[in-house]
Amino acid sequence: MITVTDLSKRFGSKVAVDHLGFEVRPGVVTGFLGPNGSGKSTTMRCMLGLDRADGGQTLFDGQHYQSLHQPLHQVGSLLDAGYVHPGRSGRNHLRWLAASNGIGKRRIDETLEMVGLTAVAGERLRGYSLGMRQRLGLAAVLLGDPHTIILDEPANGLDPEGIRWIRDVLVHLAGQGRTVLVSSHQLSEMALMAQDLVVIGQGRLIEQSTVTDFVERHADRWVRVKSPAVESLRQSLEQRGGEVEPVDEHTLHVRGIDCATVGELAANQQLVLHELSPQTGSLEDAFLKATAAAQEYRSGEVGGRS
Repeated sequence: MITVTDLSKRFGSKVAVDHLGFEVRPGVVTGFLGPNGSGKSTTMRCMLGLDRADGGQTLFDGQHYQSLHQPLHQVGSLLDAGYVHPGRSGRNHLRWLAASNGIGKRRIDETLEMVGLTAVAGERLRGYSLGMRQRLGLAAVLLGDPHTIILDEPANGLDPEGIRWIRDVLVHLAGQGRTVLVSSHQLSEMALMAQDLVVIGQGRLIEQSTVTDFVERHADRWVRVKSPAVESLRQSLEQRGGEVEPVDEHTLHVRGIDCATVGELAANQQLVLHELSPQTGSLEDAFLKATAAAQEYRSGEVGGRS
């Protein structure tokens, strides 16, 4: 369990983290979301003592990070995969980390194999791609077999196979009862692996909930209808107070009326339906709506809603 309480951080006159509090429970992947400039990376750095917080605290299973005797055995973190010595080999990078926490050489080989870097473990890091460095960073996270894992944009630089691999790894680790906190802008991936969300904006907590509840509260909902008699159906739906959006000559998107009512209206008129299905917006849609007031940069709208 991670418990963040009243965490605050300023850089001069800029408030980066503003009395932020949340909990991360074990056994699930928790997504840490926010617009650019919302304070996610600063929050993670303060949690781990890399930046000194101006107020508040973070506890890992009741302990401050600074009080952990061998932190790699309890908290594994990756905030910047590029922060490595370019002249070291991948294996030597892990060796000095292992030596500092009393971890044996066998575990180094195990983690290199887990992340798929055994064949290039002897090569210098200056020749590693960003994706390879991300894999090496995850190897460092797993080196001490920690109960708590904190990652900032772990899929950055990975190809599609690598993105799916990191997702499967994190879901597997959470399934073992570990506490997993992941910051990412790849919301489609987050929707596939996270059960809980912590959403922040301008350094403040916007919402903490399950993914399902968050989407239910913030995403758009509509009914998709296909019919060869779409014009007759459209008139009935509008008379009933529905907001009807034509998609093509046989398809409507209907808001303000539920699926059952649409079906009953069609049945009463003996209209044939080829499709009648409830639709819900994505996690991305819900996130953009929930954080609209906290966006540092806003783009103009392109096209209409779907």
